Amino acid sequence: MYVGRFVVVGPQTAAYRVSSRSFPDRRIVDRDGTLTVGPTEDAPETDNPYVSYNCLRVVETPRGEAAAIGNGSHVDPIAEKLQSGYPARDALATALLALDFEKDDYDTPRIAGVLDAGGGATIATVRRDALLVEAVEEPTLVATYERDAPEAFDFDASGAEAAAAAAYDLDFEHAVCAAGLSRDGDGFVTAIENGND
Repeated sequence: MYVGRFVVVGPQTAAYRVSSRSFPDRRIVDRDGTLTVGPTEDAPETDNPYVSYNCLRVVETPRGEAAAIGNGSHVDPIAEKLQSGYPARDALATALLALDFEKDDYDTPRIAGVLDAGGGATIATVRRDALLVEAVEEPTLVATYERDAPEAFDFDASGAEAAAAAAYDLDFEHAVCAAGLSRDGDGFVTAIENGND
């Protein structure tokens, strides 16, 4: 099944996977603690604004570190709202409502999640027909296609590396790369899985 890009968010871990039929020549790189999706060196040139973006940012908030994860340019304003002291729900809703779904040929939803400084986790999506923001108590998945509403999902990866690897290896079509995130005391650990890169 092809579900496109997806996030899995749980109280202790989160993961994001790029799955793509149109732009498979991408990988994730760590740029000073921010994980960024971008084209590989041999990727064809494109002016598509949805190919390169920050997919995971850990930021300092008034309550401690929090992390934002997602499938596009909305990750930055979510992280900035968290830095300013917004609760996770409000940071997600404000950024997703402002940017709305992607204006591509498929009206691709924007998906995102937050692990906050207080130990909570929240997942969200904005589609053509809805803005959904939910606190999660168990691993929850939302994808850009087919599974475009948050749903409980069996994802028991422990640690950032395991989360990135597990997301990459899930039985959804066209895996490209993945990012993992896990809580580590009062902070977070991140990891990257670029497949055969």
